[in-house]
Amino acid sequence: MRLASSWDWEPGQRVVLESTKCSEEHEWQEEFYASPDGERLACVVRLSDFESGVWVNGEVWESRFDRVWYPRFGPDNRLTVLAQAEMDWTVATEDAAWEDSYTYVWGTRFSEDGAHVAVSVQQDGAYGMIVDGKIWDTLYENANNFTLSPDGSRSAAAVQAIPMGQAEVAKFKAGVFTVAVDGQAWDKIVMNAWTPVFSKDARKVAAQIRLTHFDYAIAVDGGLWPDTYQMVWEPVFNPANGQLAAPVKAGGAWGVAIDGLMAWKPRFFQCWQPVFSRNGQRLAAIVAPEYGEFTVAIDGQPWSWTYPVIDQVVLSDDGSCAAARAKDNDEKWTIIKDGKPWERTYDMVFSPAISPDGAFAAAKVEKKGQHRIAVNGHELETVFDQAWDPVFNPEGDKILVRGLSQGKFLRAVVPVEQYRY
Repeated sequence: MRLASSWDWEPGQRVVLESTKCSEEHEWQEEFYASPDGERLACVVRLSDFESGVWVNGEVWESRFDRVWYPRFGPDNRLTVLAQAEMDWTVATEDAAWEDSYTYVWGTRFSEDGAHVAVSVQQDGAYGMIVDGKIWDTLYENANNFTLSPDGSRSAAAVQAIPMGQAEVAKFKAGVFTVAVDGQAWDKIVMNAWTPVFSKDARKVAAQIRLTHFDYAIAVDGGLWPDTYQMVWEPVFNPANGQLAAPVKAGGAWGVAIDGLMAWKPRFFQCWQPVFSRNGQRLAAIVAPEYGEFTVAIDGQPWSWTYPVIDQVVLSDDGSCAAARAKDNDEKWTIIKDGKPWERTYDMVFSPAISPDGAFAAAKVEKKGQHRIAVNGHELETVFDQAWDPVFNPEGDKILVRGLSQGKFLRAVVPVEQYRY
């Protein structure tokens, strides 16, 4: 959000690109990606049978590669791609490739400010991470659930620390997995480890742990919470005070534990995807009060509306409001905000955005193959062939809209006061 303060927030619509056609001879263009500030549009372009390039705002990068994959704009609006040349892969940002290349790279990740870029790597049959072109000193025969700290200073993954042959069941039961941080494995070896997460300040790392077939735990920096549980889900750090919350199953029901102490009494059929507000004052999660009926709980209190599917929960910065997307029994999607669904439903609703004060929720919606942007249940006028998720300005009184319409790339800033409930 701090980065967005420097963007152009003058209300109105303008055409960024009159045409999305490539300026050079080519065989095809792939999917388009818009920068967060809406000023640039990019895609991979196949120039010939043996050459690919990167197209940005009508022009192709000078660098050419055998293949290009996974173009992504970082939070700072810089474009990064994965590129292959002479059978090896590397990372290129704004037409500048990393010095070294590798057997395979994937899963681009950015720090919150976009200054740091990380990828997962396979090099000579071993796995790990690369951050800003520097590969882990130690790689592993199995690694997954890769993550980068918010500030980009540290990286982590669940790794297999002990070799294991086929059908070595006893060795697996004794434990072969752990978490590696910046390539260094924890001393604690367990049956399984999943989803390492960093605290806001990158000083702590937590993960889901399975100790036996029936006992699960939460680990922090290699040490375990005192209690074990029937199951756990991915933990989340409070960005304000560093406390760690995790959905846990105890006595046949799900609740939330914070720093090892039960904070939400176990009373749900399911509880997952917890999220804190930016100020750390509120904790939300998806819960199922009854089997197959999902809703959102705020500080342990569920909304009254339930749906077969709910996900993508977001909280306002101050924690006063929450929104999520929901699918009903007719396979139609909508946004539910503070427990109340929008009146209109759609073939698809994408990730909701919520203003810092919680007064407005916005989302990209799809009906009959066309995209529009909706704010507090009201659709904006422009219809797009393709659109991107809306973004609120830091003050929360405008949204940035980005989309393709009739071959043009459009950018609009829309005041949202008229859509206040």
